[in-house]
Amino acid sequence: MRIIPLLTACLVTAFLYLLIIERELLFAFAHGDAAAEAAPDSTQPEEDDDPAQSDAIRVVAMRSEAQVIDSAVVLRGQTEAARQVEVRAETSGLVVSEPLRKGAFIEEGELLCRLDPGTRAASLAEARARLEEARAREPEAEARIPTAEAQLETAKAQLEEARINDNAARRLSEGGFASESRVASARAAIRGAEAAVKSAEAEVKTAESGLMSVAAGIQSAEAAVKTAEKEMSRLEIHAPFAGLLESDTAELGSLLSPNGLCATVIQLDPIRVVGFVPETQIDRVEVDAPAGARLADGREVEGRVTFISRAADPTTRTFRVELQVPNPDLDIRDGQTAEIAIASDGAAAHLVPQSALTLSDDGKLGVRIVDDENRARFREVSLLRDTAEGAWVTGLDERADVIVIGQEYVIDGVPVRASYEEPAQ
Repeated sequence: MRIIPLLTACLVTAFLYLLIIERELLFAFAHGDAAAEAAPDSTQPEEDDDPAQSDAIRVVAMRSEAQVIDSAVVLRGQTEAARQVEVRAETSGLVVSEPLRKGAFIEEGELLCRLDPGTRAASLAEARARLEEARAREPEAEARIPTAEAQLETAKAQLEEARINDNAARRLSEGGFASESRVASARAAIRGAEAAVKSAEAEVKTAESGLMSVAAGIQSAEAAVKTAEKEMSRLEIHAPFAGLLESDTAELGSLLSPNGLCATVIQLDPIRVVGFVPETQIDRVEVDAPAGARLADGREVEGRVTFISRAADPTTRTFRVELQVPNPDLDIRDGQTAEIAIASDGAAAHLVPQSALTLSDDGKLGVRIVDDENRARFREVSLLRDTAEGAWVTGLDERADVIVIGQEYVIDGVPVRASYEEPAQ
């Protein structure tokens, strides 16, 4: 029974002796066993006799080859109605039509709200009566012009006659055949004829002015009629386009004032799918490019890009992109969440784990690779797509040894000793 404690004490003493006195021999023996165990593994790198490699940092890398993938631009967005309008009143009045209930489908031009005309019909009748009165004065005003022109011609003829008489009286007076009184009478007749001409000209202008005044009165009356008719037309509020009522129309008996809401109409066919593309990928999106969207309930729809914003959102620095999708059954609603994929040209990319991505000192996204001299190097990459299997990136050579473990502990130019693992599938 005392043999076992003695053997145990001897073993502990021997181990302590080796650990303290023969420490270097013990570590050499341990390293020799580790090398022997690692020798059969073909994935482990061969030992390098170069003394510079003795200080190399051990990392884990993967050998990756570029693959051509469909580099669709994937983003999240939501559905939007093609058109949505709040139909409002342009005048005031009590609603006298029965309300239409929300959810009802309406045609373009269908009556939504009718207002009580009140005294507007009387105002229209009065405006039309004034128009007829103004038009009735037009013939009388037109008839005054020929009368005034005839009087002007008569006055001109009398003036011409007076001048002839004056000329004859002066010649007879020079020969001693007419008295001075006759000459003076002839001159007075000329002055009277000239005054009659001026008076006749004034009558013509008065007649023309009267006609213009009548014409202005007619135009004013016509404008009043059009204003009254327009006011009457505002009593009926019609749908601007075919669509669905998003709200009840104004209730019977309610008072609508100018800008009062009658109803809200939305158009869902076709429907828009709206997303926001980062500025790094906006150049890959083109108008009329085919696109698809997966809604939150799993339905998939197809359409085309119809709009790409030229101005970025000042907060997110993203650009608005719109897709137009057919929706004949109106089963896609406004505001549903959608995952959008916009077709783009294929690209050669590497599939690397998300954990392999790192940032440079300048804040650029990239990975660290092992170069031909077994040194770590940073390579900037662009992220194409993030999937459950890994991240698809571009910017690397066709073949690259990407460091997947230990990339955060090395910098450019540091010697590394890499152990390789199978690439991500």
